[in-house]
Amino acid sequence: MIKIRELLVCLCLVLGATPATAGERPTVVELFTSQGCSSCPPADALLAQLASRPEVLALSFHVDYWDALGWKDPLSSPAATQRQERYARLLGLATVYTPQIVVDGKWQAVGSDRAAVEHRLDIARRGRVEVPIALALDNGIARIKLGRTNAPVSGSVLLIGFDRRHVTAVGRGENSGRTLADVDVVRGIDEVAQFDGRSRVVEAPVRCQCERVAAIVQASDGAILGLDTRDLEPM
Repeated sequence: MIKIRELLVCLCLVLGATPATAGERPTVVELFTSQGCSSCPPADALLAQLASRPEVLALSFHVDYWDALGWKDPLSSPAATQRQERYARLLGLATVYTPQIVVDGKWQAVGSDRAAVEHRLDIARRGRVEVPIALALDNGIARIKLGRTNAPVSGSVLLIGFDRRHVTAVGRGENSGRTLADVDVVRGIDEVAQFDGRSRVVEAPVRCQCERVAAIVQASDGAILGLDTRDLEPM
């Protein structure tokens, strides 16, 4: 007789990926950093430690407002700065700064302050709304299955491409002479759809060169509502 668990495994293989159920998703930790900032390497090291946890999705956003101060960070982008500026507005901050960590889009802390970051992680796990989501990648096209939610929620569907690791020898600026290692470095972010709480499927190209992709549902107040990740096969 086939055991129930074995039958469920067979059904999953036949039906393919289905949106993850509530409570399974990792907590998103976004670090806003720069290779031109001497205060950032300790935060980069903390993010690398957090990235090793299965319950965390770490993302390193390299801002570009340090680029004119002695060292142009090769990983920086205006999109990273724009995302941080949006968080500053949502969180009621007077200005942006590095290093800054934002947890699940709702709580922020100095990126090198381990105790504060761990506290935010603990808060973020409590009573959050979950959007069931499943991501599949095929020849550079993302297929995102979004499940129905019981609570009335809405948000943007984002595709975030990132690389696992970059190592850079810094030639000038505040970190001149240092070799810096950065993990889960964001290479592109695109809004590909809107979600209104009803089941739907979204297809969109992955436009950046990257090693891994995250599909994220984010509410207008910044809260992360759902996510899934997949490795991108080399073209």
